[in-house]
Amino acid sequence: DKMYILPQLPYPSGSGLHVGHAEVYTACDIFARYQRMQGKDVLQVIGWDSFGLPAENYAIKTNVHPRKSTDDAIDNFRNQIKTLGISVDWEREVGSHNPDYYKWTQWFFLLMYNRGLAYRKKQSINWCEKDKTVLANDQVKDGHCERCDTVVVQKEMEQWYLKTTEYADKLLEGLDRIDWPEETKKRQRDWIGRSEGIEIDFQVIDSDKAITVFTTTPVNYGATFLVVAPEHPILSEITTDEQKDDVAAYLHNVENKTDLERQMVGKEKTGVFTGAYVKNHVTGEEIPVWVADFVLYSFGTGAVQGCPAHDERDFEFAKKFDLPIVRVVTGKEGQTEKNVDPENEEVDQVKIGKGIKRVMVNSEQFNGLPFDEGMQKTMDYFESQGWGRRKVNYKLRDWSVSRQRFWGAPIPMLYDKKGELHPVPEQDLPVILPDDVDFKPTGESPLNYSPSFQDGVEEKYGKGWKREVDTLDTFMCSSWYYYRYIDPKNDGAFASPEVLKQWMPVDFYLGGEEHVNGHLLYSRFFTKVLFDAGYIDFDEPFLKHRHQGLIAGEDGRKMSKRWGNVINPTDVVNEYGADTCRMYEMFMGPLEDAKPWSTGGVKGVRRFLDRVWNLQERVSADVTPSDADTALLHKTIKKVGDDSGTLQFNTAIAKMMELVNAWYKADGVAQEHFEAFLKLLAPYAPHMAEQLWESLGHTTSVTTEAWPVYDESKLIEDTMTIVVQINGKVRAKLEVNSDAAEDDIKQNALAEPNVQKWLDGNEPKKVIYVKGKLVSIVV
Repeated sequence: DKMYILPQLPYPSGSGLHVGHAEVYTACDIFARYQRMQGKDVLQVIGWDSFGLPAENYAIKTNVHPRKSTDDAIDNFRNQIKTLGISVDWEREVGSHNPDYYKWTQWFFLLMYNRGLAYRKKQSINWCEKDKTVLANDQVKDGHCERCDTVVVQKEMEQWYLKTTEYADKLLEGLDRIDWPEETKKRQRDWIGRSEGIEIDFQVIDSDKAITVFTTTPVNYGATFLVVAPEHPILSEITTDEQKDDVAAYLHNVENKTDLERQMVGKEKTGVFTGAYVKNHVTGEEIPVWVADFVLYSFGTGAVQGCPAHDERDFEFAKKFDLPIVRVVTGKEGQTEKNVDPENEEVDQVKIGKGIKRVMVNSEQFNGLPFDEGMQKTMDYFESQGWGRRKVNYKLRDWSVSRQRFWGAPIPMLYDKKGELHPVPEQDLPVILPDDVDFKPTGESPLNYSPSFQDGVEEKYGKGWKREVDTLDTFMCSSWYYYRYIDPKNDGAFASPEVLKQWMPVDFYLGGEEHVNGHLLYSRFFTKVLFDAGYIDFDEPFLKHRHQGLIAGEDGRKMSKRWGNVINPTDVVNEYGADTCRMYEMFMGPLEDAKPWSTGGVKGVRRFLDRVWNLQERVSADVTPSDADTALLHKTIKKVGDDSGTLQFNTAIAKMMELVNAWYKADGVAQEHFEAFLKLLAPYAPHMAEQLWESLGHTTSVTTEAWPVYDESKLIEDTMTIVVQINGKVRAKLEVNSDAAEDDIKQNALAEPNVQKWLDGNEPKKVIYVKGKLVSIVV
């Protein structure tokens, strides 16, 4: 029975392993060791996401080649992980910067290309001026480069893209079949953003041009204006002479804004009238066409209709530019009315949201229809009139994968002398990344300036042929690494069919929630392409996935060199030991919660382990445990087992602490009990458990032992607690033997000092015993 346990692929930074890394590897390792003791065939592996911008930026700063700084960082990471006692199969270690790895990253690119999923296209892209490279949408955070925080600008460039949009529906459907956090699945659904609606064509007055809009809610009796995106090619054709200067000035103002900035919620609306009008099909009115930057040409049709009574964004726009607001939907039963127009109380915006009974008004033949039915009938009507057609839209954009940087896998494509594209033949992979490169970023790909990169290309492929000089986004490398771990030495395939069947898919994956719409989405996309191409018989890579919570500094702030609050796990290991470091990181709180570091907490865990160590003096084969001792041990076995299997490591540790405390109050500890406890401790504190196990005379490792089994019948203690009530109020509690007779229990209850006090010499009217629970005395 196999169990593939995967910690997220780390980027090996020069600053080394931090406590967040240690949290992930320790949690995976406890889970892996527990599963091995359960008899599972466990695979746990580590590798390095070793291409990418940080290594290159570090190289630029220090003038050390990224290959050297990366290999040095990996050596350091490897040693730190070994110090923590993480039980990974080091024979399977991979690094994405090694040619035997990126050969297969290039192979995946060619698989996409040959299946029509990789293409080149010129369009506006996210550009980081500091890092001099293109960024994918998920690498832009609030309009800034997530790596260096530089403001991202828009730039027209020809780039390589992967058609993630072709898999939008499959990526949505698969979310229903995997055990992932609900919030994570929701974020992916929102990022993909599927919406069903209608495309409507509006004829421009006095022109042969038409503007197409997409809407999921065609409340067109309330449509009072149209807005087109600044990049829309129709703009230059419909702008009137009177408005040309205003439109040109507006376009100049918005040209450097990123898509994300333009869509920011709460941002003040800007826009300019184009001078053009279109006819509203259902009202016959001529409505104005504006240009505004909140509309993106890359989303939908690049144009929207404004129905301001029922859309917050349109409402703000209409208020700002004094455009008509016509209400065509009314809400009933507990609706929330928003944005009340002070001058016209009839026109309060009803948000088209859930949970409100909404009906159509001011809409001729659709009046009185429930809103959802009205929308479908409106779409039917528009289709029957030839004004529009139903359409499914997505927010998801194709993934831009070419980078104008050096430290990445070369894209395995060739240009012939006419500039036409050809894939590198598979037998010629890998296309080796040369070392003779000046990697100072210029905005052009550094491979342009490698003396050796084009060597032999003309001889091999033809006169005038050249290699592609862009490199691949490093998310390409990390989208498939979990496949390489299972067959890392295979030179004929990314992984053999036999090992794919043996180990995949991944059973448990632990990693940060910051990669939900990047790495996690791309990995699912890669897997679905492999499935469609017939390489695998599953289409979801990670069956169960969880996120670890962020560990903050002792001051409660995010750990950062800037605040001087960074904790290095190696320092903790050196001062308190690896087992303390492992157990403290798990004892801080639930795995998925954010939590602050506490040196006091570290010392507390170290004290607990010292007490465990010192218990060996009290252990003897001659001790006969009481029934209560045995019950507590079996309760501990049950609790630690249950919690280890569900990643609730903090409560498992608390239960072990409770057992150790009880043993310190006892006269001695039975050896068989202590041995059972060491098996529970072994996944958490493997070094100490191993040493104590050996000191008891064992010659085999504790980690090869089977997990202890609890006895259900031993969970029942030989005593029970009985509550004593007088006239319904609790006045005492009794500890009695489980098999005590009813009369004895009643007599004991009446003899309790506090009960005597309340009786005050009076005879009780009634004494009632409820079995196993309480004695009720009525006076």
